[in-house]
Amino acid sequence: MIVIVDYGMGNLRSILNKFERMEVEAKISSDPAEIERADKLVLPGVGAFDAAMQNLRQRGLIPVLEKKVLREKTPIMGICLGMQLFTKHSEEGNVAGLGWIDARTVRFRLNGSGLRVPHMGWNSITVDRDWQAMNGLETGSRFYFVHSYHVCCNDPADRLATTNYGIDFTSMVQRDNILGVQFHPERSHRYGAQLLENFVRW
Repeated sequence: MIVIVDYGMGNLRSILNKFERMEVEAKISSDPAEIERADKLVLPGVGAFDAAMQNLRQRGLIPVLEKKVLREKTPIMGICLGMQLFTKHSEEGNVAGLGWIDARTVRFRLNGSGLRVPHMGWNSITVDRDWQAMNGLETGSRFYFVHSYHVCCNDPADRLATTNYGIDFTSMVQRDNILGVQFHPERSHRYGAQLLENFVRW
């Protein structure tokens, strides 16, 4: 069972619909008991970093997520803001992140580039290293992005893929059982479906 963590922010239904079309057992839940029973977790997110962390804390979800992810090593995928929450902090606010990845989240600084923030639309990834759940994904695979902030890894070994939007930024992170993607696989057609399939098989 895959549990899509509901903390009040994110495209929960579109992610669930993707898993249902794949005939994968999945549900949306904010119940710590159901999260406890999950075989895999998805942490989605659309919105502000501080509000997201406050919602997780107010719903009592941080202890069960830390138990599942850090102690039991349950696979988890963070999507967009969900990936940013894995970092230690964000320039978007003052609240500490989960800190599962040694990284920070910063705003795009694209002065003089002619590019707009947020970064919105289709863009390709450059794969930085091989990993088992990257089957069928390679440099040039295209995904759909919508974000104004991006992750900066302090340890380059955590960076799985990068994308160029005026600068090269981290678009995928991975450490042990933790996977984060800055794009939206649920809106990314072929390659998004491939990534979700890889996550299910991981």
